[in-house]
Parts: sequence; structure tokens; C-alpha cells
Amino acid sequence: MKLQGIFVAAATPFDYSGQLYKVKVEHNVVKWNLTSVAGYAFGGIAGEGPLLGEDEKAVLWDVAAKHAAPEKTLLADCSAEGVELSARLAKRAAALGFHAVVCAAPHEYKSLMYGRDAQMLYFQSVADRSPIPVIIGNAPAYTGVDVLPETSAALSAHPNIAGVVEDSTPSRVAQIRQLAGAEFAVLAGSCTHLLECWEQGASGGLLALASATPYACITLWEAFRTREREAQLDWQERIRQPGIAVTDLYGVSGLKYAMELNGYYGGPPRLPFCPPNQAVKSEIEGVFKDLRG
Repeated sequence: MKLQGIFVAAATPFDYSGQLYKVKVEHNVVKWNLTSVAGYAFGGIAGEGPLLGEDEKAVLWDVAAKHAAPEKTLLADCSAEGVELSARLAKRAAALGFHAVVCAAPHEYKSLMYGRDAQMLYFQSVADRSPIPVIIGNAPAYTGVDVLPETSAALSAHPNIAGVVEDSTPSRVAQIRQLAGAEFAVLAGSCTHLLECWEQGASGGLLALASATPYACITLWEAFRTREREAQLDWQERIRQPGIAVTDLYGVSGLKYAMELNGYYGGPPRLPFCPPNQAVKSEIEGVFKDLRG
């Protein structure tokens, strides 16, 4: 499968009682459909995936698949602490029409997942059981478990492992690109050094920021694709601080408020996360004032 371009790491809408807000899932997907994003990932970190039950994820995926435009690639986050649950989620996602799954390394037992052998066993076992391709999700800042470039490259030999989302540095992307085969996709997972990651061989990005302002992410991608250097540098700088605001600084709560500014439904975060206070809202309004749609 081809993993290229901008993918939305989709936020999950909840109503004010904390329940999945299906009509707002539809609203956001239909609005994203109007852009040229390559696809969507549902149920990941940006989508409060760790706070979703297995059946809730299936409902979310079902609504998303029914309303996604046919040309969009659908990714389901099936991260779990064990192979059996990850594989079961992958089978449910496949049955609902998803094209691939993203799995982060288990991290509740960090000391047991540091080594290459345990990581290889997990991803290979999920890939053996999944009816659709598996994409490695590597976000050590969140999980505390780092999948090294050598491990990603070794896993690229598995026929059902299609790529990696690397939420790390451009040099890490370069290492994976040198070690893995040309068909193995590398998606950048952070806006901070997005342009540099693409210059080192990443084929696109899976971005929380794209939930709130997909056009800005697409514009940077198009500037890179058409080799417009001045526009590349301009747009990388424009999205850097907003990207940090909706990930490292204010997380899901900040992302959802930024979505509201641009006509998407963000709504409340799920407990125990707190909605942004007025000071945070003002800061987000400031960094997003020139990023619309």
C-alpha cells in the first residue's frame, strides 16, 4: 500500500456526558473530505485512544468508514498491551473497511519491552494475525519505549508490515530510510521538524495538527513536493508553534479547542483531562490566528 502525503491523526468527539458523539465524528470527517489529505487515523493518542474501550473503537471506526471519501486511506490505531487484543482490534478494523492498522509498542511493562527481541516478537505476531497491513507507531516521548531504526528495518522484511510512524528526529528518519527497503513507508509524527524529516526520506506525516488545520499541513507538503524552497521554510515556521501547542504543551484539550476555532467539532476532552482555561484558550487563539481551515 502507498502511504504518502498528509494523514489526519483524528481527535475523537465526545458529548458533554463523555459519550462518543457520532454525529460530530461524521461532521469532522465530511469536512476533512473536502481537503486533499491522504487519509485518517482514528483511535490513536490524539484521538484519546487509551481512554476508548474496544467496542467504542469499533463504533468510532464504523462511523468514520461510512463517511470517509472513497479515495482516503483509513488507518485504525490498534495499540494494546498484548498481541491478542491488538490482533482482535485489527480484525474488527478490517471488517469495517479500514486499510491498515497502527500499533505502538506495549509500554505498561517498559522494562520488558526495551529489547529488540520483545519488540520484534510483538510486531511480528500482530502482523501474522492481522488481515490488513501493520504500521509501527514509535512515539517514545509518550510510551517510554523506543523502537530503534535497526528494529524497524528488520521488521520491514515482514510481508504484512508496511511502514513506521516515527515521532522522533530527522536523523532517525534518515537511519530508517538507509536501513529499510524502498517500499517501507516512513511517516513523520511531529510538526516540529516536519520538513527536515521529509528531506531525509519520510513520505508524509501523520499529524494531530491536521485535525485542526489540514490546509496548513497540506500547503507545506505541496511546497515540498513542488520544490518551492521559500514556501517550504515559511510554512514549516508557521506550523511549528501551533504543532507544539496541540501536542507537547496542551495536548488533546488544546487540539480540540484549536479545532473549534476552525469550524470542526472538538468538544470536551474525556475525563480525567481538563478543558483549557481562558489563559490557554487565549494562547491557542494567538498561535492559530493565521492558520485557518
